[in-house]
Amino acid sequence: MEEEPVVSETANRRTKRTRAQTRVNEEQLHSSVNEEEREESSDDFEDSRARAKRSKALGGTSSAAAAARNAHQSLIDVVKGDRRQIPLVVKHWVEHYEKDPKAAMAGLLSMMFEACGAKYHIEEDFLDQTDVDDVVVALVNMAKRGEVEDYQTSKKKDFKNFKDNLVYFWDTLVAECENGPLFDRVLFDKCMDYVIALSCTPPRVYRQVASLMGLQLVTSFIHIAKVLGSQRETTQRQLNAEQKKKVDGPRVESLNKRLSMTHEKITIIEEMMRKIFTGLFMHRYRDVEPDIRMACIQSLGVWILSYPSLFLQDLYLKYLGWTLNDKSDGVRKASVLALQNLYEVDDNVPSLGLFTERFYKRMIELADDVDISVAVCAIGLVKQLIRHQRVPEEELSSLYDLLIDDPPEIRRAIGALVYDNLIAQRLNSSQSSSGDNADSSEVHLNRLLRILGEFSKDEMLSMYVIDDIWEYMDAMKDWKRILSMLLEEELSAELSDVDATNLIRLLFASIRKAVGEKIVPASDNKKQYYTKAQKDVFESSKRDITIAMMRNYPQLLRKFMSDKAKIPYLLEIIVHMNLELYSLKRQDQNFKSAVLLMKEAFFKHGEKEALRSCVKALNFCATESRGELQDFALNKLKGIEDELIIKLKSAIKEVADGDDEYSMLVNLKRLYELQLSRQISIESLYNDLAETLKNLRSIDDEVIGFLLLNMHLHVCWCLHSIINSGTVLEQSISSLISKRSALFELLESFLTTNSPEGLRASQLACRVCVIFSEQWCLFRKATFASTEIEALGYSPDEAILQKFWKLCERQLHIPDEAEEEDSNREYIEETNRDAVIIAVGKLVAVDAVPKEYLAPEILSHLSMHGTSVSEVIKHLLTVLRNNGADVACLFLEALKRLERCREKN
Repeated sequence: MEEEPVVSETANRRTKRTRAQTRVNEEQLHSSVNEEEREESSDDFEDSRARAKRSKALGGTSSAAAAARNAHQSLIDVVKGDRRQIPLVVKHWVEHYEKDPKAAMAGLLSMMFEACGAKYHIEEDFLDQTDVDDVVVALVNMAKRGEVEDYQTSKKKDFKNFKDNLVYFWDTLVAECENGPLFDRVLFDKCMDYVIALSCTPPRVYRQVASLMGLQLVTSFIHIAKVLGSQRETTQRQLNAEQKKKVDGPRVESLNKRLSMTHEKITIIEEMMRKIFTGLFMHRYRDVEPDIRMACIQSLGVWILSYPSLFLQDLYLKYLGWTLNDKSDGVRKASVLALQNLYEVDDNVPSLGLFTERFYKRMIELADDVDISVAVCAIGLVKQLIRHQRVPEEELSSLYDLLIDDPPEIRRAIGALVYDNLIAQRLNSSQSSSGDNADSSEVHLNRLLRILGEFSKDEMLSMYVIDDIWEYMDAMKDWKRILSMLLEEELSAELSDVDATNLIRLLFASIRKAVGEKIVPASDNKKQYYTKAQKDVFESSKRDITIAMMRNYPQLLRKFMSDKAKIPYLLEIIVHMNLELYSLKRQDQNFKSAVLLMKEAFFKHGEKEALRSCVKALNFCATESRGELQDFALNKLKGIEDELIIKLKSAIKEVADGDDEYSMLVNLKRLYELQLSRQISIESLYNDLAETLKNLRSIDDEVIGFLLLNMHLHVCWCLHSIINSGTVLEQSISSLISKRSALFELLESFLTTNSPEGLRASQLACRVCVIFSEQWCLFRKATFASTEIEALGYSPDEAILQKFWKLCERQLHIPDEAEEEDSNREYIEETNRDAVIIAVGKLVAVDAVPKEYLAPEILSHLSMHGTSVSEVIKHLLTVLRNNGADVACLFLEALKRLERCREKN
């Protein structure tokens, strides 16, 4: 039967207005209206109104019935279902318990068993006679027969919130029973007996659910105990006030009675807490399941923090200390977090004294835990210990070593600790704080410089320290303060020359960080992507840096011009500035002064780092500046090139006349650094370089190496010009082939010369090998086949290739000790075994030479020369396999050649 539609009162009002208007219109049009019809119309309205009221009443009755149905559904269905129904269902259950305790208790226990996954029911008539152990044995047997369902880990949609609902159910039940069955020593005693018994059974699901319920019961009991404790304090104050009046009466008697009852309730509820702790927690905190152990420790942390009057004592704290050694990282982390929350409350610290003395060393050790998240949390815990002065300073040295640890999360956490403890000195209340001092930036910087002084000999370690602390230390972004410290006429007593070098390193690194660059190698080597908001922040920082540096930058360059340790960092600062602001702020003269000082630095220094920084800065000024300033920078750069060629020609002439080679070497380095970034016209110089190599073979090997490098780069730039030119000129091709032939002739002369022993000789041999490889790859025939410049294609003959490999092989056999002795030598990364094996592997990878000869030779050295060489060869194998080469045949040939080599020896 269809339900009668409900008519709303609004609809009734609309009907009334409409009909009234109709009657008015009819009276105007018709002089007589039948009175009976008007009465019928009025009756219709009244009937409609009555129907609306009946429908509304029916709707209210239906809602009440639905609520009643929800209130009387089974407890387990409520836990599985809608969380919002739990309070109402619990309320009705308590009312049912007060009327019929046994029936209600039987229903609650059935819900408890089914929450564990077992459908087991105890008849209410036998509830008192039923032994807990007998029921638990029956439940265990059901689990053995596979008659148990794990609701907690079920993937079914109905059980999605089962765990949260179960916890909420017991919390609501305890709260609802606060003024009733909670203290009858029957209801919750019976529940606790079954919860404790189930938590000690073999089936994992029983232990998990029973532990969950038991731990929540203690948490809920604590909420009630805190309320009762507050009531007890209030009653005690009132009683004390009445007793001061020295008048005994019904008021005093009532307060005494209330105080006694409240105290008795607190005693009962604390006994229940202890019962669950001893019966459940003390067994389950060492359960085989990490999740159960972790839940126990998390709950214990909450109990101690929220109810310290009972739990903040060594009897309970020791479990947090013991689980710091748990094999599960989740349990260790839970323990560390619980302790961190405890130490955050200053009032807890005195009670934690003995515990701290016993376990603080283990807390420090956890800062280097195998699990990164545990280590980071432990570092936060150690910060709390330092704040409360509970750790001897000498115990922290091992922590500071983690500043250069690999995981960035640990380094950041240690950076925060170092900043708070050693720089800002927030953690030690006995130390003076300079947070409100106008000179706090300088104080913090001086403290950081003392730390960096420990790593002054290793730039990379300094960069790690700066990177770790940068996020927390605002003084590193106080550009004006840093500049003022550096530009003082005389370095202060606190700022030594080493400190000044470290401060300049710090300034350069901080500027790079501020504009979004990495100053230490990334652990994942992934490309960093930034949001628009982050990019805007970087641009804003670049603007601030430029404004701060504009007037001071030339002064910095001028003051430290002669210092080869400082000048490279200062020169590169301009690369991270916004050069447009020089024009906008009318700072043309400061820009020009900076460029002129860069030119001066270029010809003043001959070290790799200084020269490379000079070239980088000059190129940046020539490309990123605007208008007249750009023209000025380009002119100065062209002037540097012309002056360098003149100086180099003069130096070559001096060497030919028998003078010292130093000037020639330094200018060759300058030319090399320039050619690495831009094309320079050295047509007139190229022949001089070649003639010098032919006629002066007795010159230093390093000079020979840079002569060859500059010829090699010039050939590369010539090829670049031909490829990018619109038209191909025969004259250009012939000139390039002639230059290449001259270079190859010189290189081949070193293949036939017996290299003297020693590291310097090996460096020159490495240069020859690398240049040969680069040239053969650059001019491989496949690149130019079927093009207008096909004549440029080149492939070495077999005799040259064999000589080339023999020279490379000799470099691979150089002892490790020989390379380590000169590891700090300039350009060493270009002249070691790794550079040689990469150069040879590249020839095979791009098919610049026939792989049939060279590939087996390379593979025969797979495991001879250490990890780095082996990794290069393995990567080559991957490339060959991807290109379809028969790797198995190449390996077989390598083994044959290796065997023949052994027979000869």
